[in-house]
Amino acid sequence: MQTQAAVLWGVGEPWKIEDVTLDEPRRGEIRVRLAASGLCHTDEHLVTGDIPGVPYPIIGGHEGAGVVDAVGPGVDHLAEGDHVVLTFIPACGVCAFCVSGHQNLCDNGAHIMTGRALSDGGYRVHVGDQDVSTYTSLGTFSPYVVVNQLAAIRIDDDIPLDKAALVGCGVTTGWGTAVNAADVRLGQTVVVIGCGGLGISAVQGARAAGATEIVAIDPVEFKRTQALRFGATHAAENIANAAAYLVDRTRGVMADAVMITSSLAAGEMIGPAMGLAAKRGRVVVTSTAPRGQETVTVSLAELTFWEKQVRGCLWGSANPRTAIPELLDLYRRGVLKLDEMITRTYRLDQINDGYDDLRNGRNIRGVVLFD
Repeated sequence: MQTQAAVLWGVGEPWKIEDVTLDEPRRGEIRVRLAASGLCHTDEHLVTGDIPGVPYPIIGGHEGAGVVDAVGPGVDHLAEGDHVVLTFIPACGVCAFCVSGHQNLCDNGAHIMTGRALSDGGYRVHVGDQDVSTYTSLGTFSPYVVVNQLAAIRIDDDIPLDKAALVGCGVTTGWGTAVNAADVRLGQTVVVIGCGGLGISAVQGARAAGATEIVAIDPVEFKRTQALRFGATHAAENIANAAAYLVDRTRGVMADAVMITSSLAAGEMIGPAMGLAAKRGRVVVTSTAPRGQETVTVSLAELTFWEKQVRGCLWGSANPRTAIPELLDLYRRGVLKLDEMITRTYRLDQINDGYDDLRNGRNIRGVVLFD
């Protein structure tokens, strides 16, 4: 079929709306008519080149929700008309990590950065004679996508699809950073560094888990204000100001958990983040690091003598097939705020405006709406 997509032809270039040809779904695949796609900061890393090994040209986007409108042979748990959220974690359910409860580390994830179909390694989108890859084998910056059934989670029909799109990545990742990876518990003090879509979701997760003190750190005043709206108890412009607040507030004990959810992670952030953590405190790194970031400076004495911990977190250490329905149920019950996270909506041809707003700190989450 013929449709359109936002294609990135190389590092540093703008997104360009192209007429594309989309193949029919093959074995194990479905075609989805998307209602919306979130504008996640991870797609901005395609523009800046911070993600290594990306095959250009590429269709961006990995937060999408819509309706299945065609199924290929061998599809066994989805049908035309099903409402689905797409996830860049293609949980197979049978590899060692899936069966041990770590679907976010499914072995199929090894293939998603190739931008090719999971089933046969081919391409499903073309601009003229040019094959085009799709980011994380999804490419949701297009009103129609062909994806593997492993990357689609069926949801209830009453959930607004434009809100459901957000749990495909950012919301689940941030919420799970607090609830799963940081293991925030009742009465604890936590810190969230970076208050975009990930950070605001981490704030919400920490609030729901019962944290007493939630300190949000962001240099942008708008984001600090929003963090307080979503459940933070204090907002600081930088780590130094947050440290001074914590020393006073906790009588020097500091935070039980520190979560790094900024637009980029950097090695020099880990030491100061550890300085905010209490004895046995947890530092969770969720943010994507730039290409070649291999050096981290930390106090080994703090690691050993104060038993501090540093751990990574992919997709909120969550399981897609359970986390997505659970979070949408929390949304239905008013526990999880999704409507309020969407600062602005855009047409597909306004996608560069959306990312300009993201770069300049004007959005918590922008969303592209399709007709």
